[in-house]
Amino acid sequence: MTESVITEFTGNQRETVGRLYRYGTAGVTVLDSHNAVQRLYRFDPSSNTMTENDPRQPGKILRRFVFDNYGMLEETFSFGRPPRTFNYEPGGRQIVMREGGEYGAVGKTFTFEGSGVTETAFGRDGNIERVYSFDPKNETITIRSGGWYGDIERRLVFERLDVSVFCEPEAFLQFLMFTEKSAGEAEAEIDEQVAKIRAQAPGKSRFAYNGPQHSSNDRVPAVRSQPGPQSRPTLGRSHEERTMAGNDDIIDFIPDGASSSTAKGSPSIHDRSNAIPFEERWQRGNDDEDKLKKGESSRIPLEERFRSVREQDRTLTAGRSASIPLDERFQNVENKKEELTPGRSTQISYEERRTGKRQQ
Repeated sequence: MTESVITEFTGNQRETVGRLYRYGTAGVTVLDSHNAVQRLYRFDPSSNTMTENDPRQPGKILRRFVFDNYGMLEETFSFGRPPRTFNYEPGGRQIVMREGGEYGAVGKTFTFEGSGVTETAFGRDGNIERVYSFDPKNETITIRSGGWYGDIERRLVFERLDVSVFCEPEAFLQFLMFTEKSAGEAEAEIDEQVAKIRAQAPGKSRFAYNGPQHSSNDRVPAVRSQPGPQSRPTLGRSHEERTMAGNDDIIDFIPDGASSSTAKGSPSIHDRSNAIPFEERWQRGNDDEDKLKKGESSRIPLEERFRSVREQDRTLTAGRSASIPLDERFQNVENKKEELTPGRSTQISYEERRTGKRQQ
């Protein structure tokens, strides 16, 4: 059998390669984006097991996965890492994962549906945490977070191997084990992406400010462009700097404490408010025309308001059942009473009850 390759892409687009899986008859080799071996999985068909070996010491077993007709048991050989069991339930259409062994607490459930598998974390009121969607063309498996239409976490593209191989519960558990990511691997991928962003040369990012840097204590004079139909004031950069940098990557810098510029000779809004005397402000606030006026409902007398309510007859009337005498009400009950009859158990003799054998 020719070795198959599964390429894992992170995100929606097939641009960033996260990992590679070389799938063969002997096992699976997991490589990172730099083709460095990260994990080794070995198959043992005679004992129906799969083992995870140390890449630096291939003879050292880190984990063992034992498969049977009821599910799979994960045996760990590292301190502080509890084992997990995966049991087949409802006819094998659902896998229940328990943490800490066969009688441990339920951690997750994997439900097989028409076009994929839904992963639900126990205790989330049935909310789907992740979905493994199978491609009808048997070429890709898409892993989405949150549901069938959630964001794409990973996309696995198969070469020389059909996706339908992992549609059965036992094969899907095998796929789940060698494709899962540990917390350390997830953090390493994030650190790698951050390093790539920081390694970019200054001025290459279209979201970065490429002009001179200013501190909060600097007062940058405002520079007004030439008047025109589409002109607007610019702060912190001269006309020559704006011309050299272009119009697409311009981000105006507004330092702390810098006030907006106004036309020459006209006072700013702050200056105009200072020119109003306090007496004039207070007088405007106490004018009668600004006070609240009484509404039209205040002209209606109280007696007229509540007259209609008082005129309504709110006396409770007796119901129809009150006209039926008590004797007539309970007459049917008295007539239905029957004398108690002995049960069938009285026909069984005492010897037959004691011995439990039927007497001839």
